[in-house]
Amino acid sequence: MKLPIYLDYSSTTPVDLRVAEKMMQHLTINTIFGNPASRDHRYGWEAEESVDVSRHYIADLIGADSREIIFTSGATESDNLALKGAAHANCGKGRHIITSVTEHKAVLDSCLQLEKEGFIVTRLTPSSNGIITPQKLSDALREDTILVSLMHVNNETGVIQDITEFGKICRLRGILFHVDATQSVGKLSIDLKTLPVDLMSFSAHKLYGPKGIGALFVRRMPQVLIEPQIHGGQNERGMRSGTLPVHQIVGMGEAYRLAGELFASEIPRLQSMRDFFWKEIREIEGVTVNGIFDQSVSNVINISFNDVDGESLMIALKDLAVSRGSACTSAVLQPSYVLRAMGVKEEVAHSSIRFSIGRFTTHEEIEFAVSVVKTAIVQLRDIGY
Repeated sequence: MKLPIYLDYSSTTPVDLRVAEKMMQHLTINTIFGNPASRDHRYGWEAEESVDVSRHYIADLIGADSREIIFTSGATESDNLALKGAAHANCGKGRHIITSVTEHKAVLDSCLQLEKEGFIVTRLTPSSNGIITPQKLSDALREDTILVSLMHVNNETGVIQDITEFGKICRLRGILFHVDATQSVGKLSIDLKTLPVDLMSFSAHKLYGPKGIGALFVRRMPQVLIEPQIHGGQNERGMRSGTLPVHQIVGMGEAYRLAGELFASEIPRLQSMRDFFWKEIREIEGVTVNGIFDQSVSNVINISFNDVDGESLMIALKDLAVSRGSACTSAVLQPSYVLRAMGVKEEVAHSSIRFSIGRFTTHEEIEFAVSVVKTAIVQLRDIGY
């Protein structure tokens, strides 16, 4: 058993070997390495075909038209393109935007930038269980609301929001609805043919694909207009300039193809391991789940350990690769802003840990993790840490 045990799949996932093999077929001189925008020779044609096939694989997983998939450098860029692009393109209709305080920093910081440009942002606060109700969204709408951005699955707690109802509310008012689905694609069933969502962000590296590649779904019917944020060409239907990284796109496409193929067997297996982990850990006195256990994605659980110092706990869990929050904020020695927004006390938030499992997690590793956590909590409480 390799130590530390990797239980931070919500931060990133290892590239599946099958994905890496596909990527290697698009890098070197004797492979499909061409620029897909080169229309005058076979190297470009072959690269373009690989991109098109991958675009279809991605669209198939989320029930979209392949022409609605715009490649970006990752979900952070997709969020930026969605919010800034939609706000700039629709500012003539209004300047009010709604989001939540528990969104990923890519959404929150984009909203901060838009505020500097004169837009008005309302930030919804969830209930103590992490849920934002459709009524709370409805109450926040204004005549000049042009955009709502609410995530599908929270990256720290795994809590699932009701994006169907959010979308219906927005659709009735003619308001654009953006969803950050980075943590839900491949883990929950998504069908954009029926979901009332206009823009959706996602990435490859959360789903056993490479880092540095993601995509934004931009609905064609009814057509959604966004302004490009990167200029220098007419790539991606004029929405995102830059030479397409074929090997990364192929990696993302293969990762999404595999996710669809393995969905029926993989998700129940992950849920079974997560449920076993919580069944064992809940025997410890003074532990609570942050969020709603029965309304969270199958591979994530965020647990608070009362009467334990957070720093000491992380040191004691050195044989487990776990996280106290989003990887994008882990350099900041402050309690999780997501948990604080849910009303978790500061000292408890400091001693809260996210455990997230994935494709390569084994039951043996989960049993080992249970033993390590139980031992650590007992020892730290015995010595007053």
